[in-house]
Amino acid sequence: MNSIKIWMAMIVLLSLTSCNAQIKNAKTENVKIYGNCEMCESTIENAGNIKKVASVDWNKDTKMATLIYDSSKTNSDEILKRIALAGYDSDNFLAPDDVYAKLAECCQYDRVNKTAIVKTEAIEDHTMHQSEMVDEKVEIKQDEHPLKAVFDTYFILKDALVASNGTLASAKAKDLLTAIDAVKMEKLTSDAHTVWMKVMKGLALNAGHIEGTKDISLQRTHFITLSDPMYQLLKASKQETPIYYQHCPMANNGKGANWLSKESNIKNPYYGAQMLTCGSTLETIE
Repeated sequence: MNSIKIWMAMIVLLSLTSCNAQIKNAKTENVKIYGNCEMCESTIENAGNIKKVASVDWNKDTKMATLIYDSSKTNSDEILKRIALAGYDSDNFLAPDDVYAKLAECCQYDRVNKTAIVKTEAIEDHTMHQSEMVDEKVEIKQDEHPLKAVFDTYFILKDALVASNGTLASAKAKDLLTAIDAVKMEKLTSDAHTVWMKVMKGLALNAGHIEGTKDISLQRTHFITLSDPMYQLLKASKQETPIYYQHCPMANNGKGANWLSKESNIKNPYYGAQMLTCGSTLETIE
């Protein structure tokens, strides 16, 4: 029996070591997250994980989670906030009551901190700090849509690809990652929040790929898969001005690829000056 436990411990250690090697600037923290079962484990880990940015390993028996994350791109508060918004309390952040109520019966754990004061100050201070980081690149006002910085940096990134400027595209993808990290999820509408929870990992993953290279052809490939979740997010969010969902039939090795633009005129991010006006508008989002 003891040998089995030793082997299990070794497997966990090896998996954490492998994860640690994939995540740059890795920082590790152990925190308590409340939950009951294997279904909870899956939800908690899926909510917290972002490929090559953050990894969560939760133990249903001890209720302890090991967080490993890139300290240059995120922190434990951001991870725990995502987990809370998925329905699971920690000692730092409580899940919204309505989200907790929607958990499966087997997942509804005893909320030992239910009457405790939620650390809203920590949330507000952190999101304010993140917003200030985005303000260096994109001006944000208090009354603006909570996803405005994400959309704005996407459009700036698209323009860099239209200009075939790989260095600028890499820099703007970094701005997009900062904007994604700064989203105040508690201010999203119900529809936007549902979509955000589904797409935020994909957005961060593809923005990270674009940031990580100055090769314009690779950046354009990742922009294809970045644009689909961005389209879903825009559709779930009310827009002050029309947004144009556009299509190039030649991109993606002739399979076609889409993008979003604030302009009705076609300016193709997949070919730039080579085929600047190649494409058409599929949909106007208002």
